[in-house]
Amino acid sequence: MTVRLLRAVGAATAVYGVAVAVLPDLLARPSGLVDDDGRSERATRTSLRPLGWREAASGLAMVLAPEGPALRTAAYLRIAADFGDAALLAATLQGGERKAKAVAVSLGWGALSVVGLLGTMPSRPGGGGLLRGRR
Repeated sequence: MTVRLLRAVGAATAVYGVAVAVLPDLLARPSGLVDDDGRSERATRTSLRPLGWREAASGLAMVLAPEGPALRTAAYLRIAADFGDAALLAATLQGGERKAKAVAVSLGWGALSVVGLLGTMPSRPGGGGLLRGRR
């Protein structure tokens, strides 16, 4: 497990989650959930805010969880959320290019967590490679 990578993904996720909870248009705009003026409807903002808090909570879990089973569990939850987001966005978003970008972003963040779970970083000379050892 590459703890630094998992913690970095968690920190980025937490910051983004808080930003979306406060300013839901940060997610609504690139997802195409806005009107011609670039503003989302109140119902859209209301439904995106809990998603932001989910992102923040799961990211903080990755930052704060003790190394080992707790951090692995937090990463599994993050991966499930990201891959679940990708599936839902692929099924529901309008616009081919917009949909492709949104799905790619979700898959990319999930993939970073997968790499963090599978990888190791050398902690000493001769330390592990990508799949050697568990740190």
